[in-house]
Amino acid sequence: MTVTTARPTLYDPETLVPAALFAKLAARVERDAKVDREHAERIMRQALAFLLACARNPETPLAPSREVDHGWHAFILHTREYADFCDRVAGEFIHHAPEDPETDRADTVARNEMTADVMRRTGLPVDEELWAVGQAACSANCERCCSGGGH
Repeated sequence: MTVTTARPTLYDPETLVPAALFAKLAARVERDAKVDREHAERIMRQALAFLLACARNPETPLAPSREVDHGWHAFILHTREYADFCDRVAGEFIHHAPEDPETDRADTVARNEMTADVMRRTGLPVDEELWAVGQAACSANCERCCSGGGH
């Protein structure tokens, strides 16, 4: 696993949710994505970092990689906890919009690279393996309910 940052990490993504919730989300990812527990925990850390990047960069259209999206999906299923998290870190709900199946591979590559770069600039850890080029799962027009803008 390679984790890089452009500046010192300001946030430990795992601390953004209670330990019991993190364990529950990782278990869900482990089951749904059919990965081992360590990999599931990495995915959840990146999903939380991604959501924090969305909150800190509300005018920038960000999208998770295919693997990181497993973590977002697991979190969304816990609606109360997810809504509370969004209110706490973003001040509004962070909506999810599936990727258009017609999305061009070059757009996917560029979006993954841009999202990982924004995360680094925000001081968040980036697990390079989980942001592998060509794995985007959501479109750049995931929307935030209050602003109506992309995240």
